[in-house]
Amino acid sequence: MCEPQYQELLNGEIKRATPQDGVVVKVIAGESHGVKSQVYTRTPTMYLDYKMDKNKTVEQSIPASYTGFIYMLKGTAYIGDKEFEGKAHHTLTFSEDGTDTIKITTKDEDAHFVVIAGEPLKEPIVQHGPFVMNTQEEIYDTFVDYQYGQNGFERARNWQSSIAQ
Repeated sequence: MCEPQYQELLNGEIKRATPQDGVVVKVIAGESHGVKSQVYTRTPTMYLDYKMDKNKTVEQSIPASYTGFIYMLKGTAYIGDKEFEGKAHHTLTFSEDGTDTIKITTKDEDAHFVVIAGEPLKEPIVQHGPFVMNTQEEIYDTFVDYQYGQNGFERARNWQSSIAQ
């Protein structure tokens, strides 16, 4: 229940890590290979955009308490010691085995993927329509706030998408 916040960075303003030739990591949130993002997150979060040439191997530190996933955008990468295959447009989720480093390998082709992970909030979740809160009572309060245009919905009634025009 905090004020919304937006942080805009142009592509050229996003810090990059280059752990080796042929591996570039855009550090959108969190930290990778000693490079820390300037983006503020309320809870510990990482959002890393990897581009790897073929025949490369890199290790990425991920705190053992985080949960997350790798989403493959292009190519194929092999994840972990068991080399789980990640192909384009597929998601690989992290298991909660206490591992804090993940090995990523490319073989016959380049790969582009994102690593997104964070500290779980471990809060109850109640969802109704577009609203997500922690309790049913908070959902009812949110409907009232929306109906009366208060508590963050002050401009909702007259809002129009500039794209739709």
